[in-house]
Amino acid sequence: MSSKRDYYDILGCRRDASDQELKQAYRRLAIKYHPDKNPGDTEAEERFKEIAEAYQVLSQPEVRARYDRYGHAGLAAGAGSGFGGAGFPGLDDILSDLFGFGDVFGGRTRRQGPRRGSDLRYDIEITLEEAARGFKTKIKIPRLEACETCNGSGAAEGTTPARCQTCNGSGQVRYQQGFFSVSRTCSACRGAGKIIRDPCRECRGAGRVERERSMEIKIPAGVDTGSRLRIAGEGEGGEAGGPPGDLYVVIHIKEHAIYERREANLYCAKSISFTRAALGGDTTVRTLDGEETLHIPAGTQTSTVFRLKGHGMPGLGGRGRGDLFVAINVVTPTSLSREQRRLLEELSALEDEETRQDKGLFDKVKDIFG
Repeated sequence: MSSKRDYYDILGCRRDASDQELKQAYRRLAIKYHPDKNPGDTEAEERFKEIAEAYQVLSQPEVRARYDRYGHAGLAAGAGSGFGGAGFPGLDDILSDLFGFGDVFGGRTRRQGPRRGSDLRYDIEITLEEAARGFKTKIKIPRLEACETCNGSGAAEGTTPARCQTCNGSGQVRYQQGFFSVSRTCSACRGAGKIIRDPCRECRGAGRVERERSMEIKIPAGVDTGSRLRIAGEGEGGEAGGPPGDLYVVIHIKEHAIYERREANLYCAKSISFTRAALGGDTTVRTLDGEETLHIPAGTQTSTVFRLKGHGMPGLGGRGRGDLFVAINVVTPTSLSREQRRLLEELSALEDEETRQDKGLFDKVKDIFG
């Protein structure tokens, strides 16, 4: 009898498990036992090989069917079909998704050489007025830049990095066991494929140095909270002479004391006296462009909303402009002068007289509707 463990037990799946269940089990275990996550742990490395072998068999319908019928003995005769090749379907793609490479059965290796620098993010807080008109401002960005002394190579002036003899410049070291192989990052060059014998004094062999970069940026009119401005090539410098990343400036608008913004439209409240509301007249409203006159019709009620067209926020790229909506709040005075009280009492008496004249209205309605 074979001493090899059952492949379904290795993956922790039932024998009737679907392809998706097998893939999910493999992903979970491969992440847990991958050699890069367990450096120096030979037991984890052997476990990873066992997991990969089990999935290699069970992920191929024909091979799985033979295994289900004959067990491990049924694979010996068919080992030449579907085992151990670089073209093994599915596994390379899975490992590529999980770890960025797929060289478990002798396929791809990690790409070496110049690498693009990281993108950077800068958050800036501005006022609503600044967002409305657009403006230029200066910012300071701490970042890694390519060393000017060695041009990013990391080697001292007049020298060049040498090819790593351990991995022969590939950056990967492959371990073979029968048909199964695993590639790991070369510990001698740390995956670079090159060894710097005489490091640059400025960057100490890193190829990059930390600098604070001052630059002027333009904030366009109409930006909103969450708007992102991309400034190409102003991110961190690339590794091994690679191109720099980009800088993303993220906008945050401060809360305004008067206006509430909804996309391109602005909303505010305007308080008026109850006599102005009753008699009507003109009042002034503050806009982003200055004071504007708003006509209040006689009999205006609280919560009535007026629109000042074209006094909202500009659209990005000059695409039109929103409106300003003004909600009226009729204010009742909390304290009255003697003259104000006298006049209001006269008004109240007139209103009471009108009410008495309409006293029989309810009876008239009853007559009409029976």
